[in-house]
Amino acid sequence: MSLKFVILGSGSSMGVPRADGYSGDCDLKNKKNFRTRCSALIKFNDQNILIDTSPDLRSQLLKNKIKSISKVFYTHPHADQTHGINDLRPFFLINKKQIPVYADSNTKKYLFSTFKYCFKASYGYPSTLNINSLKKEHQFTNKKKKIKIESIPVQHGKIKSICYLINNKLAYASDISLFFKKDYKKLKNLEYFIIDCLWYRNHSAHFNLDQVLELVKILTPRKTILTNMHSDLDYAKLKKRLPKNIIPGFDGMTVSLKN
Repeated sequence: MSLKFVILGSGSSMGVPRADGYSGDCDLKNKKNFRTRCSALIKFNDQNILIDTSPDLRSQLLKNKIKSISKVFYTHPHADQTHGINDLRPFFLINKKQIPVYADSNTKKYLFSTFKYCFKASYGYPSTLNINSLKKEHQFTNKKKKIKIESIPVQHGKIKSICYLINNKLAYASDISLFFKKDYKKLKNLEYFIIDCLWYRNHSAHFNLDQVLELVKILTPRKTILTNMHSDLDYAKLKKRLPKNIIPGFDGMTVSLKN
């Protein structure tokens, strides 16, 4: 059996193209330059574990033919990772069971205050989600197979975000400006390293391409996949300048992990 990890959305906070049609340097004749906001999915046997609920979640789930959501893990409380939360409601309606959501303390506070109706019944509508504190490590068993999801706090500008480490083989850090050196050991020699790469210039809250290239030299993953890409980064042009072990991600990209 293998785990599958799906990049549902690979775009930065306004997507590519933006709502006004602006696509920057991205050639829209290439479908891989159409980028929705960041969310990801872990397919584990018959379970679908979602990471973040981007504002584009509905279209992402439809495009990838996702019929159920088992659990949701959040990275941080920004709008481009949370504001699709209401699109979880249909999955509650399927079996009338609250969907468990996992988030750190700051994200929990934000979700509960902004989307209180999802977690507390009101006006005759039932609550659809059950919020839980994020632990350093979560393990789940399904069909006699186990999955381990480890949460690694990282810096994202002035706030903390979460990098998720799956079975010690794949790391997903969609919004990040700094890994803490104490965590480097956990991140060395991964099979897949899926990492924020906003653009070529410096940014206070995101890695740029040069920073990612330096980090890859240190962590030496087998394969690095770039995500959270701005309209500055055209897929074909970027791919040409990257070494073979580093590739731009795209919406719907799927990788497999042996379990």
